Amino acid sequence: MEIRLPTRRERLRAQTVREIKAIARTHMAAEGPAAISLRAIAREMGMTPGAVYGYFDTRDALITELITETYNELADQEEAARDAVPADDPAGRLVAVAMAYRRWAVTSPDEFQLLYGDPIPGYQAPTDGPLPVAAHRACAMLSDLVAAAWPRARTVQATGEHRWEDFDPALARQVRQAHPELPPDGVGLAVRVWGRMHGLVALEVYGHLASLTTDPAKLYRAEMADLARSLGSATGASA
Repeated sequence: MEIRLPTRRERLRAQTVREIKAIARTHMAAEGPAAISLRAIAREMGMTPGAVYGYFDTRDALITELITETYNELADQEEAARDAVPADDPAGRLVAVAMAYRRWAVTSPDEFQLLYGDPIPGYQAPTDGPLPVAAHRACAMLSDLVAAAWPRARTVQATGEHRWEDFDPALARQVRQAHPELPPDGVGLAVRVWGRMHGLVALEVYGHLASLTTDPAKLYRAEMADLARSLGSATGASA
């Protein structure tokens, strides 16, 4: 089978797209995601705005690609951490994912803000295409881990608190298709797990723990160890 190599034109286009995204990330690091502007990028590259629009027809298209890439980068790291723990230890896997999530967030605060910070003024995320698929990877992974832990977790969790109508219909449909054995309380547990994974990380990234602790990693490990116990496991958290 003959392998088709990219043409010079295609290579130059790919290089320009990479440069546009790199400059956008630089602007985002300096002033936040709201600072991303195709006109500002064009000025820095010595291009006309019309030329840049030939690569991304709107600012939202560029932002969507940056968010999609960031979700996939995060999911890659979380999946690698998950797969390093045996499949028969779902609570341990969940803790490993949580620790990978924190490491990513504290080393990539600008990307964290892009995904989980204030909404970017005027930006409308697409409801189909690569972005929802990328965002679903992390959500599906968490649901899978909670479903695997549920047989043990339900012995230490209150049951009967939730109904399917308590949750977004699309989320409920997704979970019921992937894990028909998981009850609504399992979905509630997954949302609460996400809240515990995310809460201390957000406080740390935005500087709210600086006056409270000299070792936020230790605090987070303790929280994740307690999370594992809440799933019916004695698994501890490792850095």
